[in-house]
Amino acid sequence: MRAFHEIESPGTIIGSYHQSLQKLGHCCSFRFPLTDMSAHKFSTPETTLSFEACNGQFYTLESSADIPYSNNPVQDSSSSVSRHFSDYDSPRSVSSFASSMNLCTSGDCLSISRGVRRNLNTQVIPAFDLKQGLIACARSLSDFDISTAISIMGIIEKMVSISGDPIQRLGAYLLEGLRARMESSGNLIYKKLQCDEPTGPELMTSMQALYQICPYWKFAYTSANSVIQEAVKNEPMIHIIDFQIAQGGQWVPFIKSVSSWREKPLKIRITGIDDSQSAIARGGGLEIIGQRLSIVAEMCDIPFKFHGVSMMDHEVRPEHLRVLPGEAVVVNLPYVLHHVPDESVSTENYRDRLLRLVRGLSPRVVTLTEQESNTNTSPFYTRFLETLDYYNAMFESIDVARPRGDPQRIKAEQNCVARDIVNMVACEGPERVERHELLGKWRLRFSMAGFRQSRLNRSVTDNVLDMLRGEYSHEYQIEEKDGAVYLHWRKRAMVTFSAWR
Repeated sequence: MRAFHEIESPGTIIGSYHQSLQKLGHCCSFRFPLTDMSAHKFSTPETTLSFEACNGQFYTLESSADIPYSNNPVQDSSSSVSRHFSDYDSPRSVSSFASSMNLCTSGDCLSISRGVRRNLNTQVIPAFDLKQGLIACARSLSDFDISTAISIMGIIEKMVSISGDPIQRLGAYLLEGLRARMESSGNLIYKKLQCDEPTGPELMTSMQALYQICPYWKFAYTSANSVIQEAVKNEPMIHIIDFQIAQGGQWVPFIKSVSSWREKPLKIRITGIDDSQSAIARGGGLEIIGQRLSIVAEMCDIPFKFHGVSMMDHEVRPEHLRVLPGEAVVVNLPYVLHHVPDESVSTENYRDRLLRLVRGLSPRVVTLTEQESNTNTSPFYTRFLETLDYYNAMFESIDVARPRGDPQRIKAEQNCVARDIVNMVACEGPERVERHELLGKWRLRFSMAGFRQSRLNRSVTDNVLDMLRGEYSHEYQIEEKDGAVYLHWRKRAMVTFSAWR
């Protein structure tokens, strides 16, 4: 997920959105751009996957006024489910797709057998279930049944639309990923996609629009700022290390809040790690962020210094961070770690190495926000199902916020979400940089690196609910579970926040 940030000049706050990507080249054919479940079962000929109901507490915008706060200790959930299918949109079994597929909506069915000719009669399209067609196409590619996959793609392309309903829009981007996967492999995939990158201003506009449409990044910033303020309250020297600085907007409200403390800090230092996408959107280097935040700090009478680090997250070394004696260090990891290669990609295992580097800084707190999705080590077909389910929920959440024909929404999805989707579907190996893990796996990684999960104060949930209230759909829910906070869309967990020491 790319990083949304609010940016503030002396009198104005605007929204933006950005993503940290590894160097993949500059082409994508669509530069289109985000639960608990109660007992689900999904079956294929190879596997059966089931899900247990959650015992966590849900908070909705209507019922959050008087909610008892749980004092249960943090529990280990490293055995968290590895697949998600939600109540509102649970896929049917696709076992019948192995040799002869029935793709139907209600009554009328279309059978597609292996070896069927490429051009199918368009009169059967109304009876075709788009979601099941996408699943069948992915299954065919997984089974190397290219002729069937091509036949299904011919039908799908007549049904998808970037201005349609959620599954039609998502289907357009999934179809592009499936085609790219079929036509190429490895680092050739993005070169096959051949599209123009958005200009810096276009990308910034799309980021701003998506930041306002979806609460996923505001959730990350609100939660992290609540925890960080508590961890460094009344510290004389504060050093924030942000591994996804983007446009720096997360720290504007933080600086303003610090200015109201009875004992203001003698100095705040922020070290921001940059990436190419953010630089394109802002039209310059990290010095732009430093200047903006310096203006805010001066207005708030807070001594401030900004230090920029322009390199990939996994390239950072302790000497790049310039930690000084006596500083209260905090580390912010918003949607960062899933882009860092792990042991399944490289024997270097940059993901765990970065966590060990952070542990060596002896931080007061580390804040972690990640998408609650499992796409890291999953084989293609299972990963496709997870991507379909997760992004269908995201597109539904976008759908309630903006009209389907809204040009800003269309551009935001094109420029800020589609690249992630295509990457997860089309790419393998080092070229697949979107590698999400569930909170249970992050908990295991952090524990192995020497961290302990921190209890979250009730203020985190309260502040997130305040952020959601009045601005976003009531179908977003907040859940406290196992020492973390989950943001749900309907009954699908989308994002988790946790803190570590």
